[in-house]
Order: sequence, then C-alpha cells, then structure tokens
Amino acid sequence: MKTSSLPRLVTLLAPTLSVLALASLAAAEAPVTTPATPAPAAPAVPSPAVPSTTAPVTAAPVTGAPPAVPVPVPTPPISTLRGLWVDAFGPGLKTRAQVAQVVEEAAALGVNTLFVQAIRRGDCLCLHSSLPPVTDADFEKNFDPLTIVTRLAHARGMRVIAWVSVTGAVNAKVPNKNPLHVARLHGPNAGAASWLSRRPDGSWQEGLDGWLDPAIPAAADFMVEGVVSLVRNYPVDGIQLDRIRYPDGGGWGYDPKTLARYRAETGTRGTPAPSDPRWQDWKREQVTALVRRVALEVKALRPTAWVSAATITYGPPPAPGDLAAFHKTRTYADVLQDWPTWMRDGLLDLNVLMNYKRDAVGDQGSWLDGWNAFAASVRGNAEVAGGTALYLNSPAVTASQATRTVASGLGWVGYSYRTPTLDVYGTRQTTGEGLSAIRTVLKAPGGALATPMSWTGQPRNMHGLLGRVVGTATPGGRTVEALRDGQVIARTVTDGGGHYGFLNLAPGPVEVRVSGQRWAEPVPEVGVIRYPDLLVRDVAPVPAASGKP
Repeated sequence: MKTSSLPRLVTLLAPTLSVLALASLAAAEAPVTTPATPAPAAPAVPSPAVPSTTAPVTAAPVTGAPPAVPVPVPTPPISTLRGLWVDAFGPGLKTRAQVAQVVEEAAALGVNTLFVQAIRRGDCLCLHSSLPPVTDADFEKNFDPLTIVTRLAHARGMRVIAWVSVTGAVNAKVPNKNPLHVARLHGPNAGAASWLSRRPDGSWQEGLDGWLDPAIPAAADFMVEGVVSLVRNYPVDGIQLDRIRYPDGGGWGYDPKTLARYRAETGTRGTPAPSDPRWQDWKREQVTALVRRVALEVKALRPTAWVSAATITYGPPPAPGDLAAFHKTRTYADVLQDWPTWMRDGLLDLNVLMNYKRDAVGDQGSWLDGWNAFAASVRGNAEVAGGTALYLNSPAVTASQATRTVASGLGWVGYSYRTPTLDVYGTRQTTGEGLSAIRTVLKAPGGALATPMSWTGQPRNMHGLLGRVVGTATPGGRTVEALRDGQVIARTVTDGGGHYGFLNLAPGPVEVRVSGQRWAEPVPEVGVIRYPDLLVRDVAPVPAASGKP
C-alpha cells in the first residue's frame, strides 16, 4: 500500500483532522504531520507511553555521607533499526548504476537497513524466484537487482530486507506481459480459476489494482511460495510483508470459492453482509493464517531470517494496551489486519508501522506518537519501528518525526528513497536535492541519524512447529491445540489448505491435537520442525472454530 494507494491514504486521513498546536512549525509547515526539530518554545507533544528509558538506582546509605542521588540507568531501546524503503515504481532499482547509487546514498545518509522492493504485483525484481520477472522497458537486460543490492549493501554493513507486496496481483494500466504471470492465469478473466478478491457484485478493481484473496487456498500457496523462494535463493536478511490485508472498504472476499469455504467451515447459509461480524472475523483469520504460514515456512528454511510486516495505522490510535479500542479501528475492522496478535504469537520479528502522518494537519502529530506508543505496549517479543512518510513532509518535519520515534525507543524507517521530501513528491525538487536536504537535518546534532547506529541482533522467534491435516474436503477452520504435560499451552486454527503451526512455544516436548488426531514431537532449540500430515476422517459435521485461544 506504499505506492498506488498512497494518495488515497492522504485523502482518507486529511478531512477529519484538526491543527496540532506546535507554534514553531505552524507558520512554516502547513501540510506536515509532525513537529520539526524540537522547539523548546512550543507546547509539549504528548509523549508515547512506552517503557521508561531510565530506571532510578539508589545507593546504600553511608553514615555521614550526603543523601544518595538516583542514578539513571539507560534501558535498551526496543529497536536500533534505522532504515529506508526503496520502491520499484520509479528509478532506483532498474539498472546497475541506479542500485549502486542507492547504496552509496543510503550509506551517506547513515541508515543501517534497506527495505528493497522485491515482489511488486505477482512478479519479482529478480531472476531466481518462483515468480516471473517484472516486465519493464526501463530495466537493464539480464539484470538481477536483488543480487546486486544485497552484495553492495552487505559490503557497506547494511542489512537488506526483501519487501513484498503479498496480495498485489495486477495493475490495469501497466500489466505484466509474461504469459505465465498470475494475472494472466488466475486474473479477472480466468473464470472459476480466478484468485482475485471481489466485491459482492463481482468487481475486482480497487483503483487500478487487483488483489489476490488470502482465503483462496491455491492463491495462498502461490503467495507463500513467492516469499519463501526469495529466502531460498538470495542472501537477504529477511522479508517484509506489505499489502498483507484486504483492500480498503470492507466489502471484499466475495469470490464464489471463498464464500463456499466460509459456508462449509462455519455452517452458515446465504451470502454474508460486509458488516457481518462473523464474516469479518473469518476473513481476518485468513489474513493471519497467511502471515503464520509465511513465517513458519521462512523459519523452517532459515531460522535467523527476519520476518517483518509493514502495518496499517489508520485514524486515531488506541491508548497503550487497549486492544478493545484497537478492535474498533479501521486497521482491524476494515482492512482486517490484526498485527497485535501477529506479534503476540511470534509471527513477526519486526513490525514496521506505516505511520504516515502530517503534523500540521489536525491531530496527526499526536496520532503518530500514539500509534508508536500502542505498538510498543503490545509488541510481545517483536521489535517495532515507526515508518514515517518522507514524501508527505518537509525535511524539518521528517527530522522531528524521526527524532520522536527513536526517542520513544522504536526503530525508524523512511518512505521513501525515491520521494524523500514533499517537494520531490510534488516534482518541485529532484531526488538528489531531497536526499541532501533530509541528510542535513537527520544527521544534525540531536538528529535521529546523528550517531551511527548498528542493527545486528538476531530475531527472538527462531523455533516452532508446523503441520497439516489432510483427507477431508474441509481442512480449514479446525481448532489445533498444543499441549505440554497434558495442559493446553496454545491454540490456533488450520488454514484453507489444512496448514497449522506455532512460533511462540518454548523448546521441548509438545503434543498437537486436531480433529481427533494427535502427534508428539519436541520443538527444537533452533529451527521449525515439520510434523507429518495428519489424516482426518470426518464422521460428523465439523464444528465451527473461533480461532481464539
């Protein structure tokens, strides 16, 4: 959602916002979201409710000595990630010279990680994956961007995360021309073989884009393999799941195959309304199941790979820890993205919020801080970084947003290399001029990139189990329990293909039970163990599973 739907996001956010009282910025930055460099004279912005960065330590009293003074002990930050998104919708990744320039300019900026677009719309900016390469006349022939960018970035000490538009399938204006592309084999004109998410009237376009439906098992298989093939074939440090949701608007998922699955697994009849809570819960679980399966398959292949997602932060934020309020947000109720659960269940090692706000527009400045605070409060073992919209803001505001984000203990990622300022996005400035402008403010004393920062840690989620149930026409929606010493320690549900798994179990013996079948095998210290397929024979209707622990 970082590209074609970005102007739409601005349109959705802008009308309901009120001006944030930051006196030092208001006069200079009308279209921005967060305060510029800290201004002592301005009213204080509510700080994110994240764990305190200092802890008082009192020395033991000594007779005759003055009273002990509390000594602040720094608390480690949630993340030291400092990153930059590099998209494929313009110059940057299309030639060897462009890639070399990206890496050099990123190194000069001082970031330690590049989020490089690898899968765009069912195609890859690479030559060795399960997907066809992108078809673009501007691409250098026989060129593999992912190979070159990982080589050059690693040589400069930067990590590379392969950024994937998971459900992206087609753009009606610039379709991929490869006859094996998913939009040609399973697109809008494929009839019963279509994998696109649809509205109740059968329409499939959201703007110019078509999205794959996570609830169609064959489409899920395709999406999972596309991501895993990157980790199999390239030395990337991890993957980032973008567009891991349903399109905006709520009224999606009405492909006949999806409706048939829903009816079979829940026992309902008819066609559910878009606002039907049970229907929403079921579709939300399909998105979570796709995240779960990607994470498990990636960790089974390479446990040290980072599994990340670029997540939605629409509208005003919930208070820290308030999951009930989160369930009323558009993130959860409209696009059906439950990223607090993804972090809690160990499915994400890193959550990068798409916290795209403009400080001088209504309450967006406080929204940015509030979403950072909420994410920090529900992160489980995951690292969290705040992603800010360089393209919506002046350099001064970008500097303030980045500074506030890292001051709260979070990592920071800017969107994007190609459009690093509002003036570049509005074609009033070149990319080079914009990069120079943000480099000046981000590396100034006190700036987010003033001090070189490494990001060298390992993910916390490096072990688990996965399996599958087979032998039934309805493998999805079945409750799976993990037990240790006879006690249930976790629950999940199978996806449309019968797949299940856990990434939040401590190493040691575990028994899995599902639909009358069971299997016991220890979770390893490192790695994901694959259980054998469990054969299910249904003798009675399958009870609907809620998917809730």
